Amino acid sequence: MDTTKRYKAVFFDLGGTLRIALLEEAWMRHARRKMAEIAGSPVSYEEFYQMIEERYEPYRDWALRENKESGDEELWCKWLLPDYDQARVKQVCHELSYQYRQCKGRRIVVDGGVEVIKGLHERGYKLGIISNLIGENEVPDWLEEDGLAEYFDTVILSSVCGLRKPCSEIYNVACRDIGVAPEDCVSVADNVKRDITGAKEAGIGCNIIFRSPEKKHAVEFTEANRPDAVISGFREILDLLPPLN
Repeated sequence: MDTTKRYKAVFFDLGGTLRIALLEEAWMRHARRKMAEIAGSPVSYEEFYQMIEERYEPYRDWALRENKESGDEELWCKWLLPDYDQARVKQVCHELSYQYRQCKGRRIVVDGGVEVIKGLHERGYKLGIISNLIGENEVPDWLEEDGLAEYFDTVILSSVCGLRKPCSEIYNVACRDIGVAPEDCVSVADNVKRDITGAKEAGIGCNIIFRSPEKKHAVEFTEANRPDAVISGFREILDLLPPLN
């Protein structure tokens, strides 16, 4: 990493980076029940959840292949519940997305995450989020509830903009939105394949890979996906990015 370069903005990935998921069975079971309830499922919540999991696979294949993401209404009306009452599905699609994500775990900010956000903000950096995920409302609601919204100049979600990483255009959107040239931006993420290639293609100046506590296997770097820095603790970001003043 070029320590002489003064970057101006930092983009954070969410899943496995700024937030991690705790696999709490009671929390996840409650979400499965809630999802089936609000959808008006005629079958048990476990059968309903299994059906959604099976229907999600072709959607995920399409999303990964095309580097695209559906908004909540399209996701549930077209892909996941096309045979359910469409008026009802449209009305509850945002809550369905939220509960489906809770079925995968309870999300919390990574250790040191709030400290890093506030520290970089105090040092003069513009901050943004670039994340692949379903659900249009979960992230804005979380930022407001945790008192973090004021620290972020832009939040780019695949479910809102329709683009998925590693598509380079999602980084271009974020840079335009934040008003900083790509070469003056830093990306902090955990997935080498998903988060590095698109960022490099977009011209992001520095790519930091966080060895997330959620990662289950080692990662091999190539010239195409090699990051500028690798960290194991989130607070290390503050060691790499000095105050701008």
